[in-house]
Amino acid sequence: MTFLSASSKPSNSVLFSYSANRINVSNSFVGRFIPPPLASDQKNIVQQDSLSALYVKDILSMPIMTDSLAATIDYNPKYYRLFVTPTYYYAPMETISTLNWKMPDLVEKSISEIISPLDSIFSLKEYKLANAQVNKTLLNLYLKNYQAIQTTEAQVMSRELFHSNISAAPVQKTKFANLFKQEPKEENLRKASLMSYKPNWWTYGGSISLQMTQNYVSNNWYKGGESTNTALGYLALKANYNDKEKIQWDNLLEAKYGVTSSPSDTCHKYLVSNDLLRIYSKLGVQASKHWYYTISGEFNTQFSNSYKKNTNDVLAAFMSPANLILSIGMDYKVKTKKLDFSLLLSPLAYNWRYVGDHRVNQTTYGLEEGRKSLNLFGSKLTSTWTWQIIPTVAWTSRLYYFTDYTTSQAEWENTFNFLLNKYLSAQLFIHGRYDDSATPTEGTSHFQFKEYFSFGINYAW
Repeated sequence: MTFLSASSKPSNSVLFSYSANRINVSNSFVGRFIPPPLASDQKNIVQQDSLSALYVKDILSMPIMTDSLAATIDYNPKYYRLFVTPTYYYAPMETISTLNWKMPDLVEKSISEIISPLDSIFSLKEYKLANAQVNKTLLNLYLKNYQAIQTTEAQVMSRELFHSNISAAPVQKTKFANLFKQEPKEENLRKASLMSYKPNWWTYGGSISLQMTQNYVSNNWYKGGESTNTALGYLALKANYNDKEKIQWDNLLEAKYGVTSSPSDTCHKYLVSNDLLRIYSKLGVQASKHWYYTISGEFNTQFSNSYKKNTNDVLAAFMSPANLILSIGMDYKVKTKKLDFSLLLSPLAYNWRYVGDHRVNQTTYGLEEGRKSLNLFGSKLTSTWTWQIIPTVAWTSRLYYFTDYTTSQAEWENTFNFLLNKYLSAQLFIHGRYDDSATPTEGTSHFQFKEYFSFGINYAW
């Protein structure tokens, strides 16, 4: 019996049949092993690809196989392109579109010449043979059913690789004496269930701390002084989205509140030393490996009233002031095992400032006297990083700068966290600030500085 690679008269259908490597097989041979043919011509000859013919000849004819195809065949990953989303690959078209293409032989060939025996096939490179078979099958798809193609090789290769760490089950230790025990026979075995893993693009985290400082000075101390106690609470909550391809969305809620005893203050027993409520959100679309087109928004204010020492003058209150900052720009991100760095450059930024409490002096925050709000348009720079210097010392920093091209505001917050264990830590906080849009409360300098060192409870998740 012979297989015909083409008819005696060449035609377009002959070339198409050859390019897709389709082989004519008689019904008398195929009918014993496979279902009725899908298509046939007037000469009662069906078309069957070389992979199926090889399967019929060398696999199904083995003694262990039956006509009912009851045997199980393992999946071969070399043919994955045939079972994923229909994709346009370049390799199949290159097999027929090169300049050194030659006219096929129009002579009859025997089955031994077309389909090599198993011993000769296994001597070839497996992947080279598999790729050739897959390319011919995909080429037939492109020519006959191109509407089914949903994506291209260029689109697939433009995506980043997705890596997800799945924690392995803990290894159970076996006692030495149990190695010699006979394993119990398990009866009534049930069918194993299939468990699938669905990636979650959201990550959640946060930290909470309660820091305290204490200073005692006796009344008869020769250099004078006074005893003070300070308490500071801090809460940070994070909810970040990252689809490992294009979109990153970072969200942060910060709340900080601290009070200090003031024995020498005739009006107040305690004064507010730290007061902050900040909500921050940043949405980025990846432009390159480290750069993102970014839209960001920030809102900040304080919780309670703060007073000047020995007076009842209100320096700040809830929503007095309050700032809403919106910006558009580019964000540069680098994240390693020890460093998480972000630099946001925003050439277009808007700052809305509001002072609603009439007891607060508006001019202190850059507003005209009698006005409650201020609109500023300009540019902004924001940089944040967390650096794990050593396993027990971490540095968290935030640098902020805004200018409307007539005035400038800048802040640099630094927190050094010294971990004693999982729950105890000491913190050094350094905060520098510059604002030439506001009237200084004391003196003429626009530079401001604050620092404290504390010890307390710290927990992060």
